[in-house]
Order: sequence, then C-alpha cells, then structure tokens
Amino acid sequence: MKKATGDSVKKRRSIPAGSDRPEDEWLPISKLLTFGLQHVLTMYGGIIAVPLIIGSAAGLPAEQTALLVTASLFIGGLATILQSVGLPMLGSKLPIVQGVSFAAVGTMLAILTGPGGDLNTVFGAIIAASVIGFIIAPFFARIIRFFPPVVTGVVITAIGLTLIPVAANWSMGGDAETDDYGSLANIGLAFLTLAIILLFSKVGSATLSRLSILLGLVVGTAVAAALGMADFSDVGGGSAWVAAPSFLGFGVPTFDLAAIISMTIVILVIKTETAADIIAIGEIIDTPVDRRRIANGLRADMLSSAVAPLFGSFTQSAFAQNVGLVALTGVKSRFVVAGGGIIMVALGLLPILGQVIAAIPMPVLGGAGIVLFGTVAGSGIRNLKSVSYEGNMNLIIVSASLAFAMIPVVREDFYHAFPSWFQTIFHSGISSAAIMAVLLNLLFNELKLGNSENPSVFAAKPIRILSPTDLRDLREGDVYIDGRFVDCDGEEIPLVPEDKVEEVRDAIDRGEVTDTSQVQMIIAGQDPRQAADPREREPDAVAEPGSPAESQAPAGAHNGQPPR
Repeated sequence: MKKATGDSVKKRRSIPAGSDRPEDEWLPISKLLTFGLQHVLTMYGGIIAVPLIIGSAAGLPAEQTALLVTASLFIGGLATILQSVGLPMLGSKLPIVQGVSFAAVGTMLAILTGPGGDLNTVFGAIIAASVIGFIIAPFFARIIRFFPPVVTGVVITAIGLTLIPVAANWSMGGDAETDDYGSLANIGLAFLTLAIILLFSKVGSATLSRLSILLGLVVGTAVAAALGMADFSDVGGGSAWVAAPSFLGFGVPTFDLAAIISMTIVILVIKTETAADIIAIGEIIDTPVDRRRIANGLRADMLSSAVAPLFGSFTQSAFAQNVGLVALTGVKSRFVVAGGGIIMVALGLLPILGQVIAAIPMPVLGGAGIVLFGTVAGSGIRNLKSVSYEGNMNLIIVSASLAFAMIPVVREDFYHAFPSWFQTIFHSGISSAAIMAVLLNLLFNELKLGNSENPSVFAAKPIRILSPTDLRDLREGDVYIDGRFVDCDGEEIPLVPEDKVEEVRDAIDRGEVTDTSQVQMIIAGQDPRQAADPREREPDAVAEPGSPAESQAPAGAHNGQPPR
C-alpha cells in the first residue's frame, strides 16, 4: 500500500506543478533519450527516402544528395522540437514527430520534370505554399470538412500509386543510360532487399518489425558491397566531420505561379494529415485538443515547411507511424519526442552520415521503395474503406479521381499540348487526384442542389432478389419480418416465384430494373419501363402474412431472425 502511494506521489511529481496533462510528464534524461531514439529509428527510413528520391530526380551528384539528407534530418529535428515543446502560438505541445512529408514527392517530381523546373523552383513553391498554409491555419478547422476521408483517402492512395514507377526505376538501376540498367543483377538485388524487409516484418520482434525498412537497407547494402555493386570510396573525402546545413546552399529559390498552385494543393492535404494526427494523439494519450491547439500545431507545421527549403529540405508534417508508436509504448511525454528531435539535429550535423546514405545502391532503394510506396497506397485504401458508397456518388468520386491520378503516370505526354502552367499542375498525379476529388466532393456531397433522387448507375445499390428454393443470395444481417425479407439497411429483398426468376435477372442485367418496386411489376406481369420514376410507385404486391408469397418462404426463416 505504501509502495503504491509512493509511486503515485513520484508520478505526480514528474508532471510540473500547475499541469495535469499526461504529455507534460518529465522522465529521467536517460529514458528521454532512449525512448527518443526509438522514435527516430521508427521514422528514419521514411525521412531519408524523400531527399534520396528528389536528389536522384534532380540529377544531383552524391555529395549534394548527401546534403539534402542531412538537411532533412536537421530541419526535421528542429521542427519536432518546435511542435512538441512549443512557443507562443506555435506548436501543439504534444508528442508528435515531424519530418519530410511523402505527400509532396509526386508534385515535386512533376515540377522537376515540367517546363523550366529545377530544384530551386521546387524550393520556391514549397516556401510560397507554406506561407499560404501558415496564414490560413486559424481558419483551416472550418474548411477541413471539405477534406473528408473520400478526398484524403484518394490523395494518399494516389501518392503511393504514382510513386511505384519511381521504385521500379530504382530497382532497374536508376539511370537508363548505364549498361546494366534493368539487368538481372540489379532487379535481383532489389527483390532480395524486399525479401529481407518482409522477413524482418514477419519473423522479427516488434522492434525489428518497426525497423524493417532500415534493416533491409543495411543488409541489402552489405550484400551489394560484397558483390561489388556498391561504392563507398568517396565517403568522408574532403568534408568536415561536423557541419551545419548551409543557408541557401543550393542557390536562391525561384517562384513559379503554376508550381506554387500545385504545391498549395499538396499543402492543404498535408495540413489535413497533421490535423488528423494531432486529434488522434490527443485521443491516444487522453488529453484535450481544441481548435486553438490544432491551429498552433498547423502553424508550427507550416513555419517549418517554409524555412526548410532555405537549408535544403522539404515540406514537414507529422509522422503517422510515430503516433502509432505512442499508442504501442504508452509513453505519453512530449519531452521524449523532443529528445528524439535533439538526436535528429545531431545526426543532421554529420555530413559523413549523409554521404553513407547517398551511397546506398539504387536497386537496394528500389526494393525498399516497392514496399514503402505500396504501404502508402495501402494506407489510402484503408482510409477509403471507411467511406460509405451506398446512396451517394462517392464511388465515382474515388474512381474518377484515381483515374486522373494515373493518366500522367501511364502517359507522360498526355498534357503536352496544354499551356506550361497547366502541365506543371496536372503532370503530378497527386495534384490531379486532389483537384478532382475536392471538386467532385463539392459537386456531389456539398452542393445538393440539382442532385437527382434516383442515384446513378455508379451509386445505385445492386438489386437483390431471392427465390423460394435458392438461398445463395442471403447475407449476414438479412432478416424476415412481416412476410418480407429485409437487408441490414431496412430495404426489402423481393421474393420472386421460380417461374419469374430468370425474367427478373435478365431485366436487371439489361438495366431495365433499378428499383425493387420494378421487380414487383415484373411479377405482376407489367413492363417495369412504363413508369419514369420508380420511387413514385408503390409495390403492387407486398406479401402479407398468410399469403402465397409468405408460404413460399424458405424453411428456417423466422420472423425478425436471420434465415439460417
């Protein structure tokens, strides 16, 4: 009893006076750094992937790509400290890890490959878009409803799908001009790295599973070195062991309007993700999160993103995998995350570390990219799983938006006849998907005026029928009430006599039947196409208790109970 009381007092003393929030708990320095290192290792593979992708696409030499890597670690660490420790009106003061966002990769690649695009155009677009995001942060909570799961799920899925070609290019060697591009050795090394990552994910401990990407890169690179497919001869040559990222080390950013518009769309998506992570972490650690706290977190997000390009980094956002780590470990202290930020800053001061990472062979990165980018697409699909597709137009929103996302991926020249500003925006599958998803969501879900009461073929719920002797169409949730079969949504499933089953099924297949009342018309010997609006018709024959229709009900179907 005394021991429990002593523990409670000790726990209370670890939280500063005047605070009862669990995120304010202070731990011993050793634990702060240990748990902080765990956060860094969890997100390390993701934070170094973006600078490697962009450095490769921009055609930078290894030493400059190394600078992008160290700058991303350095800025990510500062952004994490700002988000977790906070300043007046800046930072959510929650255990949230910040790092380079994957959401902007597709758009950055489109800017790089678009007319007149280069790395400084990318940096300029990020700065301008982030400033816009900073300004609108207080109002974002009011417009976030325009980014429901049907929109964010589409965008996240598009991010993963549009990056798959990048992983394939890396797996083949990364440079189509080399003699071994697409060789069996390169692709074999990529598949070996992929297999190692999957192996660690399956048979390893929880710690090894979380570090599977990083371990896959390490083992894959070691195999490549043993086979003579990796070159580390330039590592450490002619550079200081400790150095801070240079201010404007890649030149002065340039500002292109089309690139800025494209990046602003991505910034809105990033803000949506960060806001969702702030809300999620509040629920996980059981602390209040209000609109002001979200706005402070978004301002820190945008300020970090605006400053990052000045030192050679990119857009910053909350890392969702670290939100999961907080839930897994139960360590709620924001100072643990701040400790991780300090470690990231220290790593960003080591140029040699960036050189080692930049020397990782492209096929190894390709193998990791396959599962990494595929996981991003899978996360988007998981979001889309929560979307309702019945009685609305969400299916066509998702379908059309994803189709637009893939157009510039499968046909890079699709928009070449359009103005250069249009190409810059829509050459990115992510921007295309985001624009289409937002506009279609506004058209179908926000602007109700003009919507038909009868859903189109894209939204209509499939017509289901039952025959007295065929129960294959019964599903979980179906019940038999007052002489009628009803599905889980309360809609009737018509019971069709055996001699009418084929006729009804043929009419459904031909598109002549779009409403269950039309099924009753066929049973009654009428033409279902006679009435223009099926919703205005009453069923001609509704089975009453004791009627022939009820007597044909399958055995085992009881009133109010699911048929067995």
